[in-house]
Amino acid sequence: MSAVGRSDGLVQRHTGAAKSNENRETSANGEQSRYDQNENYDNDKQTRLTLMEEVLLLGLKDREGYTSFWNDCISSGLRGCMIIELGLRGRIQLEKTGLRKRSLGSRKIICVNDEPTGDVLLDEALRHIKDTQPGENVQTWVELLSGETWNPLKLHYQLRHVRERIAKNLVEKGVLTTEKQNFLLFDMTTHPLVNLPAKQRLIKRIQDSLLTRWINDASRMDPFMLSLICLAHASDVLENSFTSLMDDDYELAMKRVHELLELDPELEAQKPNANEVMWSAISAFVK
Repeated sequence: MSAVGRSDGLVQRHTGAAKSNENRETSANGEQSRYDQNENYDNDKQTRLTLMEEVLLLGLKDREGYTSFWNDCISSGLRGCMIIELGLRGRIQLEKTGLRKRSLGSRKIICVNDEPTGDVLLDEALRHIKDTQPGENVQTWVELLSGETWNPLKLHYQLRHVRERIAKNLVEKGVLTTEKQNFLLFDMTTHPLVNLPAKQRLIKRIQDSLLTRWINDASRMDPFMLSLICLAHASDVLENSFTSLMDDDYELAMKRVHELLELDPELEAQKPNANEVMWSAISAFVK
């Protein structure tokens, strides 16, 4: 997959060790406690960022405030982020396999907890999943939420203006601002970065997870970080977090990214405390 244009203002790599995620306990179902204890927030404002907000933040050009016009992957990637986050928050899971073993991709998503998440986009996706009978698998839901369907009866599943709505969330959280830019024939609303440390910390977390804090076992990695790496790669924005790395570190980071992408999701999903929704989504994007 080709890399998109790299944005300005990216963080220099730091080697200081951060608080380890390895010894985190999980609850009975594993998913909810892993999400709740994730360090996925802005340390200045203690503002938690969702997976889709972090992927979009990686893709936005810092000064210009919009994603690359050539990136046609990020829209479906953001829908995949929604599915994974609902899984990590314990709202959805895959249907049981029964006596006959079935692949992750063939199993339908079911709603197991319809409690609102507090995020409008996530709650909208959750309502669609809850109200749909019979259910659909992960790949189909990504297509439906993206509007990539030829069935006119299913067009109402499409989530519209997703990038703009995510960007507005980041504006409310003090990470971005809103401006108008003129592009000769039209005006466009843009969202330049105003909280550089927030993006720097995001990039540092990704860099450290692949370098100084690398865990050579996906089942022991923080599932949120694992999902972020895989979905950022699928959205063609992951390399934006590597621009400040020296050549040796860049090659090592990319080598470890490919190790994660080459894992067998079917096998990983069978390990203790594995989140099947997460692995099903990763499988749908990394084929």
